[in-house]
Amino acid sequence: MINYEDFINDKIKQVKPSGIRKFFDIAVEMDNVISLSIGEPDFQTPWHIREAGITTLEKGKTWYTPNRGFAELRSEIAKYYKRRFNVSYNSDTDVIVTVGGSEAIDLVFRTLVNEGDEVLIPEPAFVCYTPLTYMAGGTPVIIETKAENNFRLTREELLGAITEKTKLLVLPFPNNPTGAIMEREDLEAIADIIIENDLMVISDEIYGELTYGGKNHVSVAEIDGLKERTVVVSGFSKAYAMTGWRLGYALGPEPVISEITKLHQYGIMSAPTTAQYAAIEALRNGDEDVLEMRRDYDIRRRLIVGKLNEIGLTCFEPLGAFYTFPCIKSTGLTSDEFATRLVKEKRVAVVPGTAFGDSGEGFVRISYAQSLKNIKKALKRIEEFVEELKNESKG
Repeated sequence: MINYEDFINDKIKQVKPSGIRKFFDIAVEMDNVISLSIGEPDFQTPWHIREAGITTLEKGKTWYTPNRGFAELRSEIAKYYKRRFNVSYNSDTDVIVTVGGSEAIDLVFRTLVNEGDEVLIPEPAFVCYTPLTYMAGGTPVIIETKAENNFRLTREELLGAITEKTKLLVLPFPNNPTGAIMEREDLEAIADIIIENDLMVISDEIYGELTYGGKNHVSVAEIDGLKERTVVVSGFSKAYAMTGWRLGYALGPEPVISEITKLHQYGIMSAPTTAQYAAIEALRNGDEDVLEMRRDYDIRRRLIVGKLNEIGLTCFEPLGAFYTFPCIKSTGLTSDEFATRLVKEKRVAVVPGTAFGDSGEGFVRISYAQSLKNIKKALKRIEEFVEELKNESKG
């Protein structure tokens, strides 16, 4: 009998399955569940973007693209960052198109991290950064961000985590799962630390278009002295409701993007052709679509934050992405217990905060990428659940 354990890479064995998918899978198997667990827009890809993809299929434009993506698309990405953030990139050398933002993140880790390098990861954060650090041979160093700081990375927290082995800092803002953002003054407060300690930065800006309360996203590449130290990763999934098109990109210094391209060549070769044509249309004519979806998200955001606080699940105001991160400590349950009982007893699926790191204990992530009607129903069920827990503790 074959012992497959002997054949499997030891680094892969260390990696735990995603805690997000666990509760999504539970919800799928149950009836009448309102899922607030997955970070996927409930909107359809705008018609003019779909039409652009359909037209290219009808015309038979189904061939491979250049490794880095169509020159036309790379040009539009560079133009977008110039008009949106006033950051200039050379589309011939500084931009690569990838299979979703996820591939771009993986490529950056594998390109920049050597065996034993330390990678600073502010948590709670999206599930991929720590596993990708391990798989690249690096050592993840977790920086626990605090609710009292609105889950922003502070100067003091960063200074306290740096050692002589530190090489890369992950900046996952706007943040999944907390909805936290880093404003210009927050980034400027850590810029000198990054420069003086000779660090590189990966800035995951996939939610950059989704900010609220008059707060526009500031790219770390805008900050003096940081563009040459930063690889920006983003994509089309969240802002344009294009999750299934699987298209992302990375922007950064030419020497880094050149090495990233080699990995992309051998592992993927090129991103989906049809999706690239659609993305060109999105960047050229999709600004109003993004604003319209953002307005809807904002209505949901304000409703859900207000109601959660009213229920007694303290929730700071998230100013980015489409998540809230309420504290559930008042219920006496752990994050996993709360999420498990909520889905089983009230048919509402959320994600325990611990799916995003140990510092997420005592919190759950609630996505408002759901219809207003379903959010209202879910909030009513959550309120009932919390009341029943209170009565349970009295009894």
